[in-house]
Amino acid sequence: FSDLRIDKGDVEATFAGAAHIVEGEYETGAQEHIYIEPNGMIAWVDEAGVVCCKGSMQCPYYVVAALRHALERPEDRVRVIQTPTGGGFGGKEDYPSVLALHAALLAMKSKRTVRIIYDRDEDMLATTKRHPALMKLRTAVDADGKLLAQDMDVVMDAGAYMTLSPVVLSRGIIHGAGPYTCPNVRIRGRAVLSNTTPFGAFRGFGAPQTHFANERHMDAVAHAIGMNPVEFRRINMLRDGDTTSTGQTINDGTDRDALLESALTRSGYRDLERAHESFNATSPDKRRGVGLACFHHGAGFTGSGEVFLSSIAHVAGMADGTVEVRAASTEMGQGKETVFTQIVADWMGINPSMVTIATPDSSNVPNSGPTVASRTTMVVGRLLEQACDDLRRKIEAPDIQGEPLHEAIRNWREQHPDNEPVGSAKYAPPPGIRWDEKTYKGDAYGTFAWGVYVADVEVDLRTYTASVRSFTAIQEIGKVINNRLATGQIQGGVVQAIGWALTEDCVWRDGAMANNQLTNYIIPTSDDVPPIDVGFIENPYEFGAQGSKGIGELPMDGPAPAIANAVTNALGIDANRIPLTPERIFTLTTNA
Repeated sequence: FSDLRIDKGDVEATFAGAAHIVEGEYETGAQEHIYIEPNGMIAWVDEAGVVCCKGSMQCPYYVVAALRHALERPEDRVRVIQTPTGGGFGGKEDYPSVLALHAALLAMKSKRTVRIIYDRDEDMLATTKRHPALMKLRTAVDADGKLLAQDMDVVMDAGAYMTLSPVVLSRGIIHGAGPYTCPNVRIRGRAVLSNTTPFGAFRGFGAPQTHFANERHMDAVAHAIGMNPVEFRRINMLRDGDTTSTGQTINDGTDRDALLESALTRSGYRDLERAHESFNATSPDKRRGVGLACFHHGAGFTGSGEVFLSSIAHVAGMADGTVEVRAASTEMGQGKETVFTQIVADWMGINPSMVTIATPDSSNVPNSGPTVASRTTMVVGRLLEQACDDLRRKIEAPDIQGEPLHEAIRNWREQHPDNEPVGSAKYAPPPGIRWDEKTYKGDAYGTFAWGVYVADVEVDLRTYTASVRSFTAIQEIGKVINNRLATGQIQGGVVQAIGWALTEDCVWRDGAMANNQLTNYIIPTSDDVPPIDVGFIENPYEFGAQGSKGIGELPMDGPAPAIANAVTNALGIDANRIPLTPERIFTLTTNA
């Protein structure tokens, strides 16, 4: 039901004259979110007849829109409140609208407060998962190893209903050619309906699937033409002045060569290659391998999505001289409240204790857009900076900071006891951004974040279990605002991706998830988590808060292909399908 296409140059003519043509097929499985807290919602009708919903969610105004549509009510007759949420990862982007409507209808009918909280097995059975995907690649390379043409076909399983499949597919194909320069690219993407639980948003939003395929394929191409995979990537890496598959000119000043070299150096990649060769020659029952992945991730909504959202953020001056941040962005463990506090405090030169964050309540905060797409710090944080400036103008103190600003707010409130000064900002795109939704050409994102990851793995030939011995994650995300939170985001994403790569296998029976419990849907435990070395190369982005770019989804893109490349390196097999469970590795090894 969704068919998208990217075309750049003349792919067929290029294949006809290429020195090398390499083909490959790659498959990724579904993945369950396993947030700490299952979906839950409380609904009631207040004394004024307003339908109210309060619960675990990522996007309060998505729920507002769903209630307005289903109940045929104006916006002021519904109210949605987000509670501090125990994880989301995309699983609480669209599904809470379903639960809110169920609870609201029961509350309206019973005239009582209604609470619906899923048990873990119910949550796993009913809610959306990451889209499974099948990708076929054909690549043309010249005699020197330069990419000439990339031809990619992507099929994503949407499940029984559409949900967010078209936009997941969109991001997937836009990232499909990877962080490489290639003059001729053709990518076709399709989302198809099937008799399973619907698939939906999950951290990375389509990019992890296509990055997996492309990065596995880059290793395959390098080996096919007799070239080292690192050097093959190095000579084909996007550099400033090059264009992506959609024709977007990359000109952000990021040193992607330095990013690659930093990952190789910090991981000891070259030493690991030599050490593993010696180990594998002498060990009777274990094999070790090292693999890497290069990738990028567009920050914010795709194309004109941010313009369509028209996000608004407020910063209000309170009677005691403090300021209150009002935005619909939600806290779900990623540190939004800490970062928003830090952004506003730094911008206004005040102590963080003088900043409070309003509860995301549709009756009190404007629609700053959903908490998805690595946009919260970069996009909404920048709006907060602009709203701070607007607040200063409102109280006629445009150049004041620090303690004098507290005094200015207090004085203004005393002089205007019936008014509240509220600084406001509305999203406007960076200058020069152009996107054509019909042709899929132009600037898909305002900017990209970049990463190079290295995985060191060991495979036990007695149990055919793969484990990650160590992991190195180097990325450029603009300016790092809060190093501790940023490091935590990367480490958490790596662990989540290790599960997707090695253990998390959704089993389907008659369209339903058969292993919908944590006894047989296996996520990584602390025993499975290797040392994760996180490093940043900073390159401030002019249009992000304090120079930031998006970070939340980036660490989901690189681990799976790096791990699969390492398993391939260890065993000499084609690890082209994940998860690489012991059963799958056994089959690949014995059939090799």
